[in-house]
Amino acid sequence: MVGTEIVTDEGLNNAYVNGLIQTNNGSLEGKLDELRKLLGKSDDDPLRIVSVGAGAWGSVFAAMLQDGYGHLRDKVQIRIWRRAGRTVDRATAQHLFDVINSREDVLRRLIRRCAYLKYVEARLGDRTLYADEILKDGFCLNMIDTPICPLKVVTNLQEAVWDADIVINGLPSTETHEVFEEIGNYWKERITVPVIISLSKGIEAELEPEPKIITPTQMISRSTGIPMENILYLGGPNIASEIYNKEYANARICGAEKWRKPLAKFLRQPHFTVWDNGDLITHEVMGGLKNVYAIGAGMVASLTNESATSKSVYFAHCTSEMIFITHLLAKDPEKLAGPLLADTYVTLLKGRNAWYGQKLAKGELTLDMGDSIKGKGMIQGVSAVKAFYELLSQSHLSILHPEEKKPVAPVELCPILKTLHKILISREAPSQAILQALRDETMNDPRDRIEMAQTHAFYRPSLLGQ
Repeated sequence: MVGTEIVTDEGLNNAYVNGLIQTNNGSLEGKLDELRKLLGKSDDDPLRIVSVGAGAWGSVFAAMLQDGYGHLRDKVQIRIWRRAGRTVDRATAQHLFDVINSREDVLRRLIRRCAYLKYVEARLGDRTLYADEILKDGFCLNMIDTPICPLKVVTNLQEAVWDADIVINGLPSTETHEVFEEIGNYWKERITVPVIISLSKGIEAELEPEPKIITPTQMISRSTGIPMENILYLGGPNIASEIYNKEYANARICGAEKWRKPLAKFLRQPHFTVWDNGDLITHEVMGGLKNVYAIGAGMVASLTNESATSKSVYFAHCTSEMIFITHLLAKDPEKLAGPLLADTYVTLLKGRNAWYGQKLAKGELTLDMGDSIKGKGMIQGVSAVKAFYELLSQSHLSILHPEEKKPVAPVELCPILKTLHKILISREAPSQAILQALRDETMNDPRDRIEMAQTHAFYRPSLLGQ
């Protein structure tokens, strides 16, 4: 089979965790053995885990697994796939060089691996670096300031996934269908069914023949034929760089009980608690919704000079819209609490979508620059605004307006979503319109919207193709 595989010697037998020594090998090996047994692995057949997509979270997730389990080479192989050919521009190479020289552990690692010189040459403009090349050395292009452990990188998709037991989807929702459709072609002759964990937080809309949203787990199942019981979603208040730097975090892995409970145990680390939950739909939809409203949160923060009052008012209104929307999509959705609420909070506070909203409001970015931003990756909230707006604008989904007592499309009860669509998609309003929406005297108390969602039969199974 033809392909390019970049293998690291140190990364595979890595005995440290971001500079810390890993001491609980016994418990880690026990968790790995339990998962291997569940997957039916023989003693001489390693568990094969591959992360598809090398954005910040996908890279950190793979690096955490490598840090935790990579020394058990006879029992597990951890790899990451990313496309070949992406170059590192000179400004980024210069910044990367500064990062390397500010970290003695990273500097020594590169010198030991005889890899330092190429970064010197790139700093001087005498050499071009590639994203897959630097990932091998522990640098993610979307997260240059946070070096990770060296990774085993594969640039040929077929080689990466054809025999994988567990696949991590680290792709944006906008790329998930296309890549997994290709993967599905490689899996047509498979006998065993792999397990897939999706980290993707976004949704797409399909308006014909009937309007519905498509979540990343649904895209994967459609594209590959893998049953939904083998596809899970993992989400939580996760800022990739902070998690790799050992800031305490938690997450939920959602899906079928057969897989979510053992995987939660396998993924759990001292600084990263993973719980399991059966409500995949609500968590995945909320994962897309929070990106929508995070862009507005960034705008409000910038336009009000980080006013705590304004940001809290926005938080109240946007969470009420999120609750309202999830009641359209799920019969009995998980409450916006615990990791779901925390995920929303941290994304509105610091995620890349909030950053994007801030930059737009300050005029440092424009919509004409697109939604794939250098050093940040895909801003998934933009496509999600379009998807949710189009879906909730359908007149045949109409519900009774609580005050006007007439049927209206659901989007009419989501003024923040409407305003974000005017700013980002139709471009008929400036960023300042988000403040006008908040200060609209006719806007209902957020509690009214929540009560209406919880006491009326709004659930529309067709919106998820059910």
